[in-house]
Formats: sequence, C-alpha cells, structure tokens
Amino acid sequence: MSRGFGPSGGHGRMKFDDDNKKTNLSKALLLRIAGYFIPYWKQTLLVMAVLVVTAVLGLLPPLFIQQIIDQALPDKNMRLLVLLVLASLGTTVVSGLLGVLQNYLNSFISLHIVYDMKNQMYRHLQKMPLQFYSGVQQGEVITRMTSDISGVQGVFSNTVVNFASNLFILASTAITLFIMNWKLALLGILVIPLFVVPTRKMGNISWKLAKQTQEKISEQNQIIQETLSISGYLLMKLFTKEAAEYTKFQTVNEEATSLQIRQSMAGRWFMMVLSTFTSIGPLLIYLYGGYLFIQGELSIGAIVAFVALLGRLYGPVLQMTNLYVDIKRSAALFERIFDYFDMKPLIVDKPEARSISAAGKDIVFHEVSFAYQADKTALHGISFTAAAGTLTALVGPSGAGKTTITNLIPRLYETDSGTLTIGDSNIRDFTLESLRAQIGLVTQDTYLFNGTIRENLMYADPEASEARIIAACQAAYIHDFIISLPEGYDTVVGNRGVKLSGGEKQRISIARVLLKNPPVIIMDEATSSLDTASEYYIQQAMHSLLQGKTSIVIAHRLSTIMAADQILVVQAGTIVEQGTHQSLLEQHGVYRDLYDKQYEPKVLT
Repeated sequence: MSRGFGPSGGHGRMKFDDDNKKTNLSKALLLRIAGYFIPYWKQTLLVMAVLVVTAVLGLLPPLFIQQIIDQALPDKNMRLLVLLVLASLGTTVVSGLLGVLQNYLNSFISLHIVYDMKNQMYRHLQKMPLQFYSGVQQGEVITRMTSDISGVQGVFSNTVVNFASNLFILASTAITLFIMNWKLALLGILVIPLFVVPTRKMGNISWKLAKQTQEKISEQNQIIQETLSISGYLLMKLFTKEAAEYTKFQTVNEEATSLQIRQSMAGRWFMMVLSTFTSIGPLLIYLYGGYLFIQGELSIGAIVAFVALLGRLYGPVLQMTNLYVDIKRSAALFERIFDYFDMKPLIVDKPEARSISAAGKDIVFHEVSFAYQADKTALHGISFTAAAGTLTALVGPSGAGKTTITNLIPRLYETDSGTLTIGDSNIRDFTLESLRAQIGLVTQDTYLFNGTIRENLMYADPEASEARIIAACQAAYIHDFIISLPEGYDTVVGNRGVKLSGGEKQRISIARVLLKNPPVIIMDEATSSLDTASEYYIQQAMHSLLQGKTSIVIAHRLSTIMAADQILVVQAGTIVEQGTHQSLLEQHGVYRDLYDKQYEPKVLT
C-alpha cells in the first residue's frame, strides 16, 4: 500500500526532482493560475483601463516635441512653444499620477493573492496526515509557505501587468509610427525578430537556476530549523558540533549564493545582447530618415519624434521577449506550490460522516493491522476492547507498536485492515473534528507554545474560567508551583517550555488535557518525566478524575498501571499477553519478565 504524499508517491524525506522535469506551460496550468485573479476582477479591469490611458498619454510628448521643432521654433512662436511645453509637462504629471494609482492596485491585487494562497496552503497543510510531517523536511514546508508563495507577488506586477502594459504601448506606438511614415515604421520593425533569438534559451537557463536556487534556500531553512531550534541547539552544543554545522551551512549558503550570482549574470548577458540589437533601429532611422529629409519628404522634428517613439516600440518588445523568462520563473514557483496543493489528504471525513459522543461507549479493536510502509508492518491482528469507564494499559519494549495503537484512535493514522469502533460505529463514520474533540492525549514529548502558562492551558478551552483552570492545575499538582512564580499563571514558558523542567511541563500538559475534560483519555508515558512524589500524587488525582472515562495508558513504569482494569503486553506489533496485573504475574511470561527486571534488587559493584 503506497503512503507517499509527493507527486511520485515516494516515502521518507520528500525530494522533488525539479532538474529533470520541464515546466509545462499548459492551458490547464495557466487557467489554474488565472483562477487566483478572479476575486479581484474589478481591480484588474481598473488596472487595464489605467494602462490604456497611460499608453495613449505616453505618445503625446514625442508628438509635442515634433511640433516644437517643426513649428514653434522655426516660426518663433513663443505662445505655441509655451503651450506645447506645458502640455508635455501636464501629460507627464498625469501619467505619473496614474502610475501611482496603478502601483497601488498592483500591490492590492498581488498581496491579496499572496494572502489567499498562504491561507489556502496553511489550511491544506493542516489536513495532511501525521505521516506527511514525519517524512517531509521542515525547511521545505517553511520555504513553500514563505519564499515560494511570497514570490508570487511579482507575478501580477512583473508579468501580467507588464504584459498588458507593453501590449497596449506596443499597439498604440506601432499604429502611430505607421501613420507618421510607413516606410520608417517597417524599417524599425525589421530589427524586432533579432530580439526573439536568445530568449527561449535564456528562459530555460533562468528557470533551471531559479529551481536550483529555491532548493538551496530550502536546505538553508532546514539547517536553520534543525540547529537553531531549542532542541537542535542543545544537541549541537552538547556534542560540540558547532564547527561541523557551520561548515555545512556555509557550504549550502555558498552554493545558493553562487546560483544567485549565475542567475543574475545570465540576465545581464541576455540584456546586453538585446540592448545591442535595440541600438541598430535608431541608427537605421537616422540614416534613412536623413535621406528622406534631404529629399524633402520628412522634417527634422518628425525624425526626432520617430526615434523617440521607436524607443517606446523597442522597450515593450524587449520586456515582452523577457516575459518568457518571467513566465518560466513564475511557472516554476506555481509548480512548487501546486505540488503541495495536489497532495491529497489521506484521512478525510466521509460525505455522510456524523458527530460522535464517546461517553459511555467501548473502544473496540478487531483484527486491526497497520503499516507505515508497504513492506513493513507495524501492527498485525490487534484485537481488544477498552470498556467504557475502565483503564487499559499498554506495556512492552520500545518500538513494539504501543504508540501506534493509540494514534489510530484519533485517526492520526488510518488502519489498513480490520475495524476500530466506538460503541457500535466505525470511527470512520464520525467527523474528524468531533472524534478528536472526544479524546485527550498526553504525550511523552510535551509541547508548549512560547506563551504564558495560562495561554498554554487555555489552548484546551479558550472559554475556561479561572476556577476551572486552577482546579485542573490542582488536580495535576502544578498549581502550587505556578503561583510561586513571580508572574504566576502569566509566566512565559519560553520556546517549547524551555524555562520549565520536564516534570513541570508534563504536569501542565496533563492539566491542559484535564481542562479539556474529554470522555476518552490517552496517556503516552505521561508520567515518565515526573519524580516519585509527583507521580504518586498524580496517580491519586487521576483515580478520581478518570471515573466514568475510558482511559488508555502507555507505561514503562509498571507502578503506574498496576491498578489497571486490563493490561495488554505488546511485542513486535501484536498483543502477546492480556490480563490484570496479578493474572499476568501468575502467567510467568513477558509481563513477569518486565516486572522482575524493574523490581529485582540492584546490586552495585
């Protein structure tokens, strides 16, 4: 059974083979990109109107110059000269004001598209299963969420708007040139095909360099995320790997910088070639236009105006030929983004899914099997019933599958075969939101947000009253510690709760689940970080708090689960023994061996 989430359905760390894949500028891709502009069609139409007016206004200054040279100056008409100069100035000012409006609209549309895409991406990533995050690099996710999507901002202003603007300028200028003198217009246009020759090759080079650069940026983000997060930082310090990690980062940074330089220089060489071609047109106009002037067919003002307008013709052509490069870059960004959007969440609600109330209902595993990979089974034929209101304990060696069993209940993973029911209904018949709302999970690896203790507690219930918060903390035997802090419940815990001890974090985590007060509680080594006294008090508190709730506890310390209603001994993905503490001791099997190893006298030599 394939469990990949990338386009190729692979396993492990995600790797997109961008170097060997060509960007397909298909109609479907372009329509998909265009779909993001639809909500802003009014603003887009206004931008187009502004571009048309600006294109027309841009034709006027060269024509005013022609009148100045051919009429105002030869006739020594000061009034006409002033009017033409003022008209040219007014045209420039109006064009500038329209440019400000255009820039505002550009920013409004492009930034809102980025806003929409980031929201869509975040929401989509929330729906991805746990397996996705266990395989993908964190730096990869961050890159796609930040630099990739932020790069889309330039697509509208640098690609769509530039294309429309250049198209309007090109059309209006070409028409004006042919009206002025069709012979010179044809001569100027003859140079244009020379611009197209290097464009396609440059587009492919730029696209490949852009893809490689984004990959190196992802590697940079990954190193930063792994080594400068609190856990990675401590590991790096404790194993004195600063030099090695710096060398690794320096190497990736150097490669990324080299790619960016190559990308920049490739563009400069490209523009140099095109600029050389653009200088040929005006020279031809001066040559042939001068001949026509000598023949009396053309005025000097017309030649000057023609050369000025020719610049308005070549400028858009240069930019439009370069648009191929921009489109390839944009397509590369969109492909990376769409790669994520096209990953289908494997765990979703059925169309007819309904809400669940798990209170007073048994949790039943029947011949449940599960594999993280097709060729590696994690669980095989798991069958047991966690009766409503009882405590079921899971024990066994690390890697036996205990945590995997508990992760199947809130559907963090999906079973491959067998059935998992709550009451008389398969858990797949319930909505994910209602199912997970019924379950409280305390994990061994406690996670706290970098906020206050109160904020971390209220993550379970934003409407929780002060009295409920205090009651939950008292039940977890953490209240006295919290009020002893200078800021009390408003104490900031630091990144991942670094300012607290392991036991303190664990007790806050327990209090958070107690505040949620779900009918089903799963505790995965929840007391592993507690000292003996705290463990004892929490056991006493949990005894009363779990009355009427269905509880599943994973424990290595057998002292925490001796009073369990049933104990399941898990080994190599199967349940090898099942019973109460006393009955399992009497079997003299795996459980008895675990018990003896924990409680046999330790002799120091």
